[in-house]
Amino acid sequence: QVRLVESGGGLVAPGGSVRLSCVASGTTLRLWDVEWHRQTPGTQYVDERELVARITALYSTTYYPDSVKGRFAISRDNSDNVVHLQIDSLKPEDTAVYYCKATRNSQDWWGQGTQVTVSG
Repeated sequence: QVRLVESGGGLVAPGGSVRLSCVASGTTLRLWDVEWHRQTPGTQYVDERELVARITALYSTTYYPDSVKGRFAISRDNSDNVVHLQIDSLKPEDTAVYYCKATRNSQDWWGQGTQVTVSG
């Protein structure tokens, strides 16, 4: 059973930074493509989540949509089972629940999410 646990969210002032972590158990996360998605207030369905970063298993190639490029950075930890998402220059519109998702061979696993609130 694959389990993903996100952490690192919280209340952050605009312009601040946050580093989210996705820790896997039951598998070796380095073998999976890993994505970070976010779900903004007022949305509830999985297909309403917005992809904000991806890192591939092969070569750790990264991808970001234009909406976050330059502010978001996804990386793998030196361990085999942790992926981070660094978010800089936070804006109120970054307020969301951030989820990590592991994908491999048509299997998808989601974590439970971590709330990031940008306010103040």
